[in-house]
Amino acid sequence: MEDQQRLNNLVNEINVYRQQAELIQQQIEMIQTSIAEVDALFATLEDIEGKESVEAFVPVGAGSFIKGELKSTDEIIVSIGAGLAVKKDADGAREILTGQKEELKDSMDKMLANLQQTTDIVGSIAAAAQGNMTQTMG
Repeated sequence: MEDQQRLNNLVNEINVYRQQAELIQQQIEMIQTSIAEVDALFATLEDIEGKESVEAFVPVGAGSFIKGELKSTDEIIVSIGAGLAVKKDADGAREILTGQKEELKDSMDKMLANLQQTTDIVGSIAAAAQGNMTQTMG
């Protein structure tokens, strides 16, 4: 009976770590999305730089857009976090975005390391559970 209880505890522990791994995976996906958004903004800056005006679709809410014209492309309002934004030229915006992208990559590297560590722990616990089952059956 004691072996069965230990096995149940190991299974519960594995489930907790698997849930943690799923949460980490979701965080990684959110970071990847943010990196893709920064990359898209880099491409947009490249496309509009030096143009007097640019035709664009302007978001108006609820996933809807109106065709409009950007009359000034020499100043960009860039989010710097915590609900704050600053006005920059294209080079200044790129500098801020480069820093943000590096921070996102650092966060993703940490999340990937956490995911690997969690996966390793699950593997160790699973091996212990397997050993426990083998002893119980033998």
